[in-house]
Amino acid sequence: MKKISEKYNSINPLKHGEIVEGKIIGKQGIYLFVDLSPQGTGLVLEKEFTNVKNLSTGQKIIAKVIDPETDEEYIHLSVEDAQKEILWRELEEKRDKKEILKIKVLGANKGGLTAIINKVSAFLPVSQLSAANYPKVEQGDPQKILEELQKFIDQQLEVNIYSLDKEQNQIILSEKLKETEKKKNLLEKYQIGDIVEGEITGLCDFGAFLKFPASQSKTKTPTSKKTNKDLEGLIHISELDWQLVEDPSEIIKIGQKIKAKILKIQDTKVFLSLKALKKNPWQNIKKKIKKGDIVKGKVKKLNPYGVFVEVLPKIQGLCHISEFKAQEKMEKTLKTGKTYDFKVLMINPEEYKITLSFAEK
Repeated sequence: MKKISEKYNSINPLKHGEIVEGKIIGKQGIYLFVDLSPQGTGLVLEKEFTNVKNLSTGQKIIAKVIDPETDEEYIHLSVEDAQKEILWRELEEKRDKKEILKIKVLGANKGGLTAIINKVSAFLPVSQLSAANYPKVEQGDPQKILEELQKFIDQQLEVNIYSLDKEQNQIILSEKLKETEKKKNLLEKYQIGDIVEGEITGLCDFGAFLKFPASQSKTKTPTSKKTNKDLEGLIHISELDWQLVEDPSEIIKIGQKIKAKILKIQDTKVFLSLKALKKNPWQNIKKKIKKGDIVKGKVKKLNPYGVFVEVLPKIQGLCHISEFKAQEKMEKTLKTGKTYDFKVLMINPEEYKITLSFAEK
């Protein structure tokens, strides 16, 4: 980084907002006088330097130009504003260089962790925590998430600056950014369609997290020990099984070792499928039922737009609400877990869809 004097001083006429360096030549009452030769003499009001300690005649200081020319022909300066300006420029430089910073966690709330960097409030959102530190709480219970986050208080974390908000005087941090390039390199070994073997590390309302080694051996079973070489992927709830899943814990458990198929790799995110490795119950379904058939179906779930009905093991169809004209009538007519007669209106195996009508009218 250039010296302050080289970076900020200018022989040109000074402008509002410019950062300059000068020498203190005196103090009188609430005024501090600064030599800015050859541009002139600067004037700093007491309120603009009260928080700056140990200022003395002959000392060089950095100041920000508030007004290039006052009525008294002085250049109005602010030392405090200059310090803030330099601070933010340094923060911007650290952000642009993706410099890794060590922070001490001071607090936690349901949204993330708090810290202070150079007297500026800093916030590390939950979404920007590393995979190892992300609070994997079943069903996303906010109180349990907070309890997990509170464990980081007084601990040190390595982070990058994600974004800066000068107006709000806040720094947004990320623990994930430092892992991004490393993960990209590790993921180059994988491609769509690969089968990975790993351990379920967390469940949430939208699916499950699977940890798997960056370099897998077909002869070794993955260990539960977390290492820097572990990768993590998401199995969306719709990819857990061919049947409708409302609670991931019905299908898998934390700590369970499974295999999954890679569906997509997007940046450093890996999307996996468990059901892709299971027998597809939709294959040859038209040999079992066809359009116009009356089938026995068990009611699995009632929704405002209709009812999901299991017509074959792990195969469900939808009977639309229009069959009953009103939700209240549908809920009086059908009961979850009960079996009724339904007519098959449409079968689309490619899109895994069956449309039904209620046959018991």
